[in-house]
Order: sequence, then C-alpha cells, then structure tokens
Amino acid sequence: MMIPKRGISLVLCLSVLFFLLSMCVHAMGAPSDLPRRIFILHSYESGHVCGQPQHDGVIGALGDAGFKDRENLEIRSYFMDTKRKNNTPELIDEQARIALKAIRSFRPDVLVTLDDNAFRTVALDLVDEPVSIVFCGMNGQPEDYNKTRRFMESRARPGHNITGVYEKLHFVDAIRVHSKLFPGLKKIWIFLDMSPTGLAIHRQIKLEMAKEQIPCSYEIRVAKGWEDYQRGIQLSNQDPEVGAIYPVAVLLKDRSGTTYTAPEIFAWTIRNSRKPEIAVNYAFTKMGLFGGAAVDFWSMGRQAGQMVIKILRGKNPGRIPIEEAERYALVFNLKRAKQLRIEIPPDVLMAADEIIVGKKPVRGGR
Repeated sequence: MMIPKRGISLVLCLSVLFFLLSMCVHAMGAPSDLPRRIFILHSYESGHVCGQPQHDGVIGALGDAGFKDRENLEIRSYFMDTKRKNNTPELIDEQARIALKAIRSFRPDVLVTLDDNAFRTVALDLVDEPVSIVFCGMNGQPEDYNKTRRFMESRARPGHNITGVYEKLHFVDAIRVHSKLFPGLKKIWIFLDMSPTGLAIHRQIKLEMAKEQIPCSYEIRVAKGWEDYQRGIQLSNQDPEVGAIYPVAVLLKDRSGTTYTAPEIFAWTIRNSRKPEIAVNYAFTKMGLFGGAAVDFWSMGRQAGQMVIKILRGKNPGRIPIEEAERYALVFNLKRAKQLRIEIPPDVLMAADEIIVGKKPVRGGR
C-alpha cells in the first residue's frame, strides 16, 4: 500500500518530535539519576568545635532538600588541620597543595570551604575554574581577599564561580545582651591572638563597632603568646571595673613552641578567670565558657548549605549574593555560672536557645 507524501511527512515530524521529547526527558532526569559530588574542605582538624557544626549544618540542609549521602550525593571531606598541627605558612601551603590535588581528582560539583585558611589557600586558586565554590565561616573581609585574587564583582552579585557566608560576629548584640544581664557593666576586655584569624576578628570587631556603639568601655589586648595571655587574664581579675571578658584567642604558642588551641586555652581560662566570658560562638559555651549571644555555627553551615542546594538545582553561584551569618544563639553554661556565683534570671533562661547543664545542652524557650 502506498502512503501519501503528506502522510510520510507527518510520520517523520512525529518521529522527530518524539525523539526530541525523549532527549529532553533524559536530560532533565540525569541530575537525579547520577550522584552529585560535594567536597567539604576544613581548615580545622576532624571533629573541631568550630568546623564540625558548620559541616553538620551543610549536610543537614542538603538532606532536608532530598540530597542524601550514598543515595544521590557523594561527599568527600579533607581536614587541613591548620589550627593545631599544620599552623606555619609552609605547612599550610603544603596542605593546600594536597587539598587542591584531591579536589581536582574528585571533580566535585560544589566545593565548600570552612574558615579562612581553606578559602585563602585553596578556593582562590580555583577562581573561574569549572567548579562552584561556597565558603562558610569567613572572618576576613571578602573585599580584602578580592584584592589578592578577583573572585567577586560585588557581594550582591559576585559574578564568578564563588559565593558564601561571611561570619558576622554579632559582637554588638553580644555586648548588649550582657549589659542587660549585668546593668552595672562598665568595661570589657577583648583577648585576641596574632594569627590571621585573630587579626581578621580584630577588624571585624572594629567594623561592627563603627556602625553601632556598645554600652560600655572596652580594651583590646592582643596576646603575643601563651604567657602573655595568662598575664592578661590575671590582670583582668585585678581590675574591679572589668565586668566581662571576650576571649577570642584560640591559637597561642608558649616560649618553648608548644601550641595551645581552644580546648587548652579555655580550660585554663575557666580555672583561673574570675570574670564571666562572653563566648564568641555557641560551641565555646559548650566547652565551658559562660555564654551569652554567640555565633551559631550550625545555622551558619545550614545557610551555606542552602546556597549549595541552589547551585545543585542549576543556579550560577555568581548570581547568588554573598550573605552574612544571619543568626546568633542565646546560650548559657549553668556550671560556669555557678562557679562564678552568677544567678541568671528565669526570664533570660526562658529566652535562651539552649542551656548547657554539665555536658548536656537543654533546649530553651525560644
């Protein structure tokens, strides 16, 4: 039987149409069929009190969006350990070389960097390469890093392959909360170290106070080493006007070259300081500091995770605005309060996000 020419044309058109539709369906289904690859690069060692909550926040956000490890997601992590072990410029650079090799071998869809050392030494080497990058927990100003290697046109529209979450300290909020808790607060001492992170935090504090005033006087003390920090704490004990300290020195070396990081520094501080500590972040309250309004690392990680989700769903990182950490947590350590003979009013405790009782956190009323 002969098929009319018009019939042949119709069959051909329908065949082409079905072929194109099947190709579109296949293309649309590919991302969900193949596991997406995420590489999380830590400046810290494994299980670090600052790095782990950020990591967990990222993974939690991905899981809630349907991206599950070992199902449709493959996650690789590397710990540069630049705080405790590899904390000289030479050792940090060596870790960066190892990390870059691992990243290029893994070929992730998204690289997440936690803290400044990972961003500065690795992410900036990958500007405009075929990998999307989300930073988290950055203390240095993005504009300063941009002078080293141009990775953004503006915070509102980065324009390259990098976006992320800047770690706003909420320093002014923390001091205001503490001054309400202690209405007679006259002075606080801020303890910093000389590490790159310490210097970045110093600038962050200055920038926040340039925008908003705090309701007391303050003194910034940059510890040159472990012994200098110890002297500073002892001097603060002797000054009756010092109503609180803000300890952000988390990398110190003594005269013999021994390194002290947050666990050792804070353990000594708790034993020797007679002033309540305003904790810069939630994790430090769990380590024994008094607390107050503190950066919530888990929430910051989750915020970065939301950016990763947008990228996995097809959005260009250059069109995702760089954000500040949105949330701080109100957290108190009751064991430390008892040591200092401080009674926290019930209404303040009810407003807290969490209350640390011994080693176990208890959810507050917010």
